Amino acid sequence: MINRCSSALLLLAATASFAYAAEDFHVTYAGSMGVVMDKALGPAFAKAQQVNYQGQGQGAYGMANLLASKKVVADVFVSVTPGPIAVLQKAGLVEKALPVASTSMVIAYNPKGKYAQAFDAIRQGKADAQPWWKVLQTPSLRFGRTDPVTDPQGQNIIFTMMLASRYYQQPELSKNVLGETQNPQQVFAEGGLLSRLEAGQVDAASGYESATRSAGLPYITLPDEINLSNPAMDASWYSKVSFAVTDAKGQQKTLHPQPLVFYAAVLKNAPHPELAQKFVQFMQSEAGQKLFKQNGYGQPKGGTI
Repeated sequence: MINRCSSALLLLAATASFAYAAEDFHVTYAGSMGVVMDKALGPAFAKAQQVNYQGQGQGAYGMANLLASKKVVADVFVSVTPGPIAVLQKAGLVEKALPVASTSMVIAYNPKGKYAQAFDAIRQGKADAQPWWKVLQTPSLRFGRTDPVTDPQGQNIIFTMMLASRYYQQPELSKNVLGETQNPQQVFAEGGLLSRLEAGQVDAASGYESATRSAGLPYITLPDEINLSNPAMDASWYSKVSFAVTDAKGQQKTLHPQPLVFYAAVLKNAPHPELAQKFVQFMQSEAGQKLFKQNGYGQPKGGTI
């Protein structure tokens, strides 16, 4: 009887241990997606599948490198632009990635800041409003952006300003707004940039429309020629700009813009590959797309990469 009880207890413990392991489901994602992932998609999926969702956000390139070096292990990675996915494909950790949403670049601003009135006038289309790019060149205005070495958004705001220089025929626009490519006075971690904006530490900041709407912050919309949202403009217009950065290893790289599409990939070393596939399918489903839309994201654009 004692042996039977001991065996039963061991089996129960093993079953409980297995169930607990299966409940931990890890999703890594581009840092701007924190709200939609951790407050919408993740909890909805966890409830439907009865799993314990764990989300981790960071600059997409930085996260891709952590995953590639296996310093972080996850089931799913969701990136903005194909670039970070390519890092994982090169490392042999991703076979393909599917488009799940899209967004565009905007200029977010503090609704209580000293430049709010100027930005409100632009947003409302008032006749006497200054152009947004002139307001951003005000010497005392504090502008925030993310690191162009580790984060696609940090790269995309530079592309946006370079395209704006061409579009508005203002050769010094990008330099006047951003300063140097890697300007320490402007660069903040992606996950905290909009929080700094809300707290008044910066007056305006680069942002994805999706994340800015999720945060409930006002923003200035930009033309398709500037906002990187339109894949149809990639070859004929977006590709006209590029810039170089020096990475953490001291190597110089020339960067080119990519349309702002979010891609989801199942990692080959995923602890729970079946759940990972289901999560990607959920993001593509009608229910998942509804949650994306509620949080300011556009529909997927383009195909599998």
